[in-house]
Formats: sequence, C-alpha cells, structure tokens
Amino acid sequence: MFRPLSRIHRERITRRQFSTLVTAAAVMFGLACCLLLQVAAQGHEEQNEDHKNERDDAAAAFEALIPVLHHPRCMNCHSTGDFPRQGDDSHPHTMQVRRGPDGDGALAVKCSTCHQDHNLDGLHVPPGAPDWRLPSPATPMIWEGLNGHQLCELFKDPNQNGNRSVGQIVEHMSTPLVLWAWNPGDGRTPVPMPQAQFLAKVKEWAAKGAACPAEENGSQPNEK
Repeated sequence: MFRPLSRIHRERITRRQFSTLVTAAAVMFGLACCLLLQVAAQGHEEQNEDHKNERDDAAAAFEALIPVLHHPRCMNCHSTGDFPRQGDDSHPHTMQVRRGPDGDGALAVKCSTCHQDHNLDGLHVPPGAPDWRLPSPATPMIWEGLNGHQLCELFKDPNQNGNRSVGQIVEHMSTPLVLWAWNPGDGRTPVPMPQAQFLAKVKEWAAKGAACPAEENGSQPNEK
C-alpha cells in the first residue's frame, strides 16, 4: 500500500515542480526574445536594403539627366561668364548681352527686346518662351565643368538654386522655359532625350530621395 505523502514531502515536490516550470518559462521567454530580435534584425536589414536600392535608383535617374543638362540648349544659359551663349557651338551672345541685376539683361539691352514668349518663324531667328532670362546673379546656377555629383548637389543647395526645395525643382523642370529645349526652333538641335523620359527621370530622382551619383562616377561634361 501507498503511504500518504507527508505535507513536507508534498511541499518539496510542489516547489520542485514550480522551479521546473519557472525554468522552462524562462527558457521559452529567452527563445521568444531571440526570435523577435532575429525577426527585427532581418526586417531592419531588409529596410536598409530597400533604402539603399532607392538611393541607387535615384542616383541612376539623375545620372540619366546629365546629357540633357550638359547639352547646349541648357548650357547656353548655365555656362561660366556673365552673359548668355548661342548656337550648338555655345558662342557668346552677340550684341554684348549681359546678365543684368535680375537676369533679364542690362540697361537697354533686355532679353525681351528680341525674345518673345514663343519661337519666331524662320531659320536662326530669336527663340522664345515665357520668362526668357538667365538666372539672377545672386544664384547664377552655373554648372559648366561640374560632374554629375557636383551638379546634383548644386541642384539641391537652396543657397544656390534660388531657395527651391526638391519638389520645386521638379516643378521648374516642367516649366515652358525648360521644356523649350525640346522645341528650340529652326537651326537648333533639341536635347537628345525624349521629353516624357526626361520628366519621368526627374520625378523618379525626387520621389526616391534625390540621392546624387557618387563623386567618382559623376559624368564629366563634353568638351566644347
């Protein structure tokens, strides 16, 4: 026959069982914490990888814009010097035109004297678009000689871009003055990239964080 367990013996068994349960619970809790940390770390790594991919995509999108930005249709207003340039060879503007205090010419030689808000008909006649002018002397946005990285940083610098945000840069790229480069008038070569592709790349660059090409990979402008 079984003898009844003494109260002390029962208490010892109960304490031992309780200790075993506590140990098991602690082990399970530790395993759960490890699993949660592993899942969190994996999620963080995936997030970092997604962020890196977006940065790479943004930088690649800007890289695709560089042939347009270094084309004479853009460079003639963004070259070194205090004057605009003309033609596919980017020679200095005739009639000694100068930037002026607001970018629209100096003294009586104003841009609007010859340039209207649209192209005139005829070969090599004055082109035109709304608000035809150079950037102001306060923020001349000269990018001749800059590589892709430097040009991208210039675009994003509010102290040099007219205090524009990235979103406002996208808006500026869609203005009639910029889009004129695809319809420059008879005798002038339009930019090499389709307009829709250009605008898509600008928006992709901005939407994915406006990252810049790496310094060592920045494209150099073509020599004139």
